[in-house]
Amino acid sequence: MLQVDEIKYIRNEVNSKGYSYSDVARRTNTDFRTVKKYADMDNFQPEKKKKKAQPAPVMDPVKDIVDQWLREDMKKKKKYRRTAKRIWQLLKDEVSFKGSERTVRGYVSKRKKELLEESDDAALPLESKPGDAQVDFGEAPFKVKGKVIDLPYLVLSFPYSNAFLVQVFEAENQECFLEGLKRFFHHLQGVPKRIRFDNLSPAVKKVLPQGKRELTEGFKRFALHYGFEYEFCNPGAGNEKGHVEAMVKYARNNFFLPERTVYQLDNLNDRLWEEAEKDRNRPHYEKKQEIARLFEEDKEALMYLPPEEYSCVRYETLKADKYGYILVDTKRYSTSPRFANQKVLAGITYNRIDILSDNYEVIVSHERLYGEESKSMKWQPYLYLMAKRPTALKYTTFYDQLPFKWQTYLEECTLEEKKKALQLLSDLLKDHSLETATEALEIASERCHPSTETIKQVFHQLIHGRGSRETVRLKSTVPVMPIAERGMNQYDVFFQQERRKA
Repeated sequence: MLQVDEIKYIRNEVNSKGYSYSDVARRTNTDFRTVKKYADMDNFQPEKKKKKAQPAPVMDPVKDIVDQWLREDMKKKKKYRRTAKRIWQLLKDEVSFKGSERTVRGYVSKRKKELLEESDDAALPLESKPGDAQVDFGEAPFKVKGKVIDLPYLVLSFPYSNAFLVQVFEAENQECFLEGLKRFFHHLQGVPKRIRFDNLSPAVKKVLPQGKRELTEGFKRFALHYGFEYEFCNPGAGNEKGHVEAMVKYARNNFFLPERTVYQLDNLNDRLWEEAEKDRNRPHYEKKQEIARLFEEDKEALMYLPPEEYSCVRYETLKADKYGYILVDTKRYSTSPRFANQKVLAGITYNRIDILSDNYEVIVSHERLYGEESKSMKWQPYLYLMAKRPTALKYTTFYDQLPFKWQTYLEECTLEEKKKALQLLSDLLKDHSLETATEALEIASERCHPSTETIKQVFHQLIHGRGSRETVRLKSTVPVMPIAERGMNQYDVFFQQERRKA
């Protein structure tokens, strides 16, 4: 290539002074075609040199395999990923690779950086990349126990494919929120790498300046366990998660209106997995491909689940009142008389409130209350202690809360009978409801004041499905018997009969 000064001279001689190409070529001792090329050239910007890929005859046949392994490993925690040495060993064993460990190590190091850069580029906000997701709550009317009430539902949407999943809960608290996310992940058998949220209270305690957030402890631990990245919308900027808001509306209009009758919430949620899957058998509104096919790309981009499922339980130390009740979200739950005015450990999940010992053993377990119910009472711990002091029972507030049938029965009992009755009731309530025990008492009391053994027998008949047994009734008529006569005459008759037989 000629120097810049030489090119400048040639262009000046030809273009400015009018000399011919051949004349300038002769005087500069340069090829005619070279003179013509530089004299006629219009663009002298430096060329953008593209680095040519160096041929790698050893690695080229296995690059696709290694790339696939690296992409799979990026979905796992670092400690579970294959090392370069392990990849080299696998290549030798599986495809008879002849290259050195050093060759594989160099390619793996370089390719990891490239894949990480691709992943970082995919993290640009608001771009629809496979595996990215958005989450939000919605609300819809449902018919429960004959009444129409509003229940919240949680939606996980995938903007790339326009697919979504939905689950219905009884509240928008942190326990329901985390339970919903966990269900989504385990149903998908994978975790989205990035999830965009609104500033919902189960995840965000406080919005701080400069886009920072003070997160709830439960959400931070959950996100660490499953390893996803979280992004939050700016306050008042719902458009930043516009896809999930559209899916919340779509789910309400297409799944929940008019209001659905709910008998068991778990059964409804099981059906919603199937309904969401069927809904993907339609074309994408923009890409014109079937959503189900695009959703496969979303699932392919998910990270692997951690080895252990996260337990969505919140532990809280609460003080019981003088009756042994603790307060959780304005609802009262019984503990035991021995915990009156004492602190107790409670394990709180979306559907249970467990009273725990210091060793985290369950002492009393309640179904979590939602709606109008305000108190849950478990009698067993109270009755066990009252069986030791039966005379004090009538003067406690717990006696007033017993069903009237049990109050009446206990009043008719002697002191010993009362002890046995309270002990029996305590035993029955360990695994069964007070309603069943009361039904057994009513059946056993139909004809007389029953013993504790009679109540226990009827109770077990109810539990095992045999019901009560009718009392055996004797026939109302007595068979006719010969008239018995007394005296020596009867002896003489008998003696004469015996003599004749002889």
